[in-house]
Amino acid sequence: MTGTRTMSQLSFDLPAIAALGREDFFASPANAVALGMIDLWPDWPDRRLLIVGPRGAGKTHLAHVWASRSAARIVAAETLDEHDIAELVSGHLVVENVDAIAGTAAAEQALFHLHNLLLAEGRSLLLTARRPPMFWPLTLPDLASRMQACHLAEIAAPDDLLLAFVLGKLFSDRQIVPDAAVIPYLLRRIDRSFAAANAAVDAIDALALSEGRDVSRAVAARVLDDLESLAD
Repeated sequence: MTGTRTMSQLSFDLPAIAALGREDFFASPANAVALGMIDLWPDWPDRRLLIVGPRGAGKTHLAHVWASRSAARIVAAETLDEHDIAELVSGHLVVENVDAIAGTAAAEQALFHLHNLLLAEGRSLLLTARRPPMFWPLTLPDLASRMQACHLAEIAAPDDLLLAFVLGKLFSDRQIVPDAAVIPYLLRRIDRSFAAANAAVDAIDALALSEGRDVSRAVAARVLDDLESLAD
């Protein structure tokens, strides 16, 4: 079977819709600690968990898995100062991309007060970030100390099995069924990172869509040659 796309996507550049259920998450040694901590809730140390990993590692997926289980609300850290903190502490909460607010005084203050109120109310707090707190240039010392005290679960670089699954899921989220040779070919050519997988699939999707072509090994080869030329 050749790589195919739904007819609606041949006509319109539709956004990818990620499957974010527990059954859609692929467990591997790279993410076993983070997944295990999600499954361990509500027995988290101090009712707090910080999941750290690069873009595309599955942090948002795990956040949705936990939010579905705990009826938690999910907010972006960058928008915290726009929310009513008293409303946010009415239930369990996920705050994503926490490292992105470092140096933003209003957002840091909002997270500091939110963190304290959530724990005082007996709620659980899940945080996500790309790097551990020691690398965040936070300007509020009290917030920095609280973040560094959170139990941390880090998602490691993907092995071949996980990277193959990630590539398959990225295509599936775009309603694309690539040729059977595409994913093995990408595994041999791309860097061993979630970011490289995302970049490759984004570019392959864009090229196949613009030319109305199936997602074949030839299309993947063109894309990777172009990406390598840009890198040079």
